Amino acid sequence: MFDEKAVSLQIVMSDFTAELAKLHGLTGGDYSRQVERIAHRKEFHPLDIDNGIFTVGGEKSDDYQNLLIAARKAVELGYTVYLLPNPRNIRTADFILEKKGTYRMYDLKTVFGKASVGQNLIDSIGQCNRILLNMTTEYSTRSLAFDIKKFFEINDKAIEVLIFKGRKHISVNRAMVFNGSFLFNFRRFYER
Repeated sequence: MFDEKAVSLQIVMSDFTAELAKLHGLTGGDYSRQVERIAHRKEFHPLDIDNGIFTVGGEKSDDYQNLLIAARKAVELGYTVYLLPNPRNIRTADFILEKKGTYRMYDLKTVFGKASVGQNLIDSIGQCNRILLNMTTEYSTRSLAFDIKKFFEINDKAIEVLIFKGRKHISVNRAMVFNGSFLFNFRRFYER
């Protein structure tokens, strides 16, 4: 039996995957415009119970609940969230976060363990140049700062590590990490 709806969905997702794959060859303004184009695709639809969160499917994914928890925190912080599909043949981000007309892609790493940040950051290399750490456990501020610094040292394409901790968020960029007072400043923001 021919399932026209399933074939149509496969074509749409193939086209969506092609749009995501284009990002790997773009930089600067071209990259940013492509991210915005992806967020404006008609395949995105709002979640029924969550204002500000849009998806194209993937509700059966193993990571979906973690994605949804982080997306809800992002909405509380003023972002509009676009949950991206997880195509099997390319590495891509988990979200597009939009705030005040700026669209950025993030790979989500949910932190459950006391010593898992470093490995989570390393695992994200090649996937996205912006990482969102959703902290669900107490974590040594000093260890977190060193893990983030090491990540920027070994990944020259890294732009930002965005951290959600409770009801606050901290954005760490390359310039901050290589400032001599990074540890002091990070501790001040993270522990307040």
